[in-house]
Amino acid sequence: MTDTPMRDSRLNRYWFSIALWKRILFALALGVVVGAFWGEGASSISWIGGIFLRSIRMLVVPLILTTLVSGVVAMGKPSRLGSIGSKALALYLTTTALAITIGLAFGTLIAPGEGVVLAEASAQTLGEAVSLRDRLYGMIPTNPFAALAEGNVLAVIVFAILIGVGILLVGEKAKVLRDTFDAGAEVMLKLTFVVMELAPFGVFALIANVAGSQGAIALLQVVKLALAVYGACIVHIVVVQYGMVALVARLAPLPFIRGVVDPQLLAYSTSSSAATLPATMAAAEENLGVGKSVKSSVLPLGATVNMDGTALYVGIVSLFAAQAFGVPLEFSDYLAIGLTTTLVSIGSASVPSASLFLLAAVLTSIGLTEAQTAIVVGFILPFDRVLDMMRTVVNVTGDLAVATTIARYEDDLDVETYQHKPEL
Repeated sequence: MTDTPMRDSRLNRYWFSIALWKRILFALALGVVVGAFWGEGASSISWIGGIFLRSIRMLVVPLILTTLVSGVVAMGKPSRLGSIGSKALALYLTTTALAITIGLAFGTLIAPGEGVVLAEASAQTLGEAVSLRDRLYGMIPTNPFAALAEGNVLAVIVFAILIGVGILLVGEKAKVLRDTFDAGAEVMLKLTFVVMELAPFGVFALIANVAGSQGAIALLQVVKLALAVYGACIVHIVVVQYGMVALVARLAPLPFIRGVVDPQLLAYSTSSSAATLPATMAAAEENLGVGKSVKSSVLPLGATVNMDGTALYVGIVSLFAAQAFGVPLEFSDYLAIGLTTTLVSIGSASVPSASLFLLAAVLTSIGLTEAQTAIVVGFILPFDRVLDMMRTVVNVTGDLAVATTIARYEDDLDVETYQHKPEL
């Protein structure tokens, strides 16, 4: 009778002795196999993935609020917020521009739209992309508590920054409030580690559902588009993001590559930068040694405004659409795609398939009609999730690369933690 508890104890120790990224990777591979054999039946376990996603999304808003306030206060003076924020925005805009360039290059070289017949695609009309003016309005919450309840991340970020600045300006009289947010940030990070232990089970269910309902066969319809998207994403990660760490931050890239595996795998399975944010912040602190002030300010901002993968993807799909409909493009059209994509990708929703909502604005800039846009969306929508998974990895990796680089320049990086080689 006593053997069963002992076996359970040994099994638990063995399970938790395995690095989380290995457990997630195994779950991802197993999910692909199970989904491929089970087919549509794999949807019966999708509720497991749903519980996991709801668990981590539950943490996002309180995590952003507490850690961002705590991080701003840790800066010591409001002027440092400007220094960090300006560097972050500059790097995010630069990497977005490079992402668009890489996307357009792959779209031109591979020409994924040539020979594609869109006649049988069912038109899908999506809502118009939110204008830049409305995005700016949305950053200022008329009711901060409503913004918290609705999960309006941009508004929560602005509100949290203002609270942090207010605490700094008040000084010692706000010590109780400062300590409260510090304690709240610690609690939320601990909860993040607890919820992340559910990741292997959630990832297994999510991937099994995707593989069962769509599978690799669906990608055969857009194999050239998939090659262009995945190829461009990999090049952007290796050349731009790893290159930023190596050349701009002047850090060995291998520790960074090791340190970002957990959030990368989670991003690939959830297709959501926002849902991955708790894991991203945990990896920044525990694996990369990014300090509180940078981690708590740069990463929430990045999850909202840094959409390298989105920009890259929209650029490729724009060329795909033009090629499929036989629309000739001049150099000015490429510039229009780049500029429009940059503007509409900033602050786009960090949820699955959000990129498709941006296509209307970009395709209009090169002369495609609303009817043609609807056909393109209808053609891509059935297997967009598989493409979305990879571009989310680009977004999350970019957030961590920028945070690491800024932490290096702000002297807010624990180099010993960064260089520490974790047990594999």
